[in-house]
Amino acid sequence: MSQFINILDEKCPKCGHGKVFAKKGNPLLFQMPKMNANCAECGHKFEKEPGYFFGSMYVSYAMTVAEMMAVFAVAHFFIKSYVGMVSLIALFAVLLSTFNFRLSRMIWIYMFDSKDRQL
Repeated sequence: MSQFINILDEKCPKCGHGKVFAKKGNPLLFQMPKMNANCAECGHKFEKEPGYFFGSMYVSYAMTVAEMMAVFAVAHFFIKSYVGMVSLIALFAVLLSTFNFRLSRMIWIYMFDSKDRQL
């Protein structure tokens, strides 16, 4: 359970104290989240090699599809027009983009670089 909390709090996978992201980002202001290069507490390097986070795009894609299916399932009862439904789904995709970016990277880091994983 503590790893789940650390993922949501965006804590370092090794020490559990340092923050992974310096800035959260804001999709309405066109600001992307900014990652720290190393943990401020233990010095752990977050990006192991160039392209380390390419796999997190698949995690982000799966999360986005699940969120959009949930939006469709709820909005289906209230919105009957096709254009309205597509617009609402697109709005939610944009609003949740920085959240998905951060969460998918955190899941990726904890899958392959957590303190419980021994190489």
